[in-house]
This record gives sequence, structure tokens and C-alpha cells, in this order.
Amino acid sequence: MEVRYLGFEQQRSARVFRFDVMEKGQPTRRCVVTADMALFLSHRVGIQEGPTLCAGKLSSDLEKNFDGAHELTAADLRSHVDARLQAEARRAEMRKTPRRRPAPSPEGEQRSPWRNMGV
Repeated sequence: MEVRYLGFEQQRSARVFRFDVMEKGQPTRRCVVTADMALFLSHRVGIQEGPTLCAGKLSSDLEKNFDGAHELTAADLRSHVDARLQAEARRAEMRKTPRRRPAPSPEGEQRSPWRNMGV
């Protein structure tokens, strides 16, 4: 299944994201996902992330054979924020972890990476 973002329309305090859904051997379907703009603000998520979040929501709904109105919810945004915080914590932990330095050579001398190049 391929989900292609087509654009959005602003409707009062919500944005309606439009998508084409293409499946092999099936006619292309046009779908929309509605997102309340206040949710982006309250969860501190940039509106630029809207198309990607809505595409993920639509794909998830379609895999579950959900035929109702597709809507990005507060739970969807909370899940996104939680995943982002966990990824940031993992990256921070990786930066804290000391890197192992190579063991000194048995001769006790420092080897230059240029040694075999005649430099």
C-alpha cells in the first residue's frame, strides 16, 4: 500500500490533510485525515509534522480495515511525543557512554595510521 500526500485545507480550527491511497490491483482511493490545530500546540508538535503523522494514522487505520472518519487524536500526538522523548533519551545515553579506546600495541609504541604510506 502506498499513501501519497496531496495537500491540506484549513477548516476553522482544523486542518484536513488529503491523501491518495494506492494498492496493487485496486483503484486509487482519496482519503482525508482531520487534525485539530489546538492539539499540535498543546503537545508542542510542529505543524510541519502533520502530514507525516496523518499519513501514519491513515496507514494504521487502513491496515485495521477502519472505514470511519480518520482523525488525528490527542492520543496519537501523545504517542508521537513519547516516542520522540525516548529516542532523545537513547541518544543522550549514547553520548554519555564512554567510548572504548583501542588497546596499546604490544611493543608499547604509538602506531601512526600513516606509517605504511611513507608519510
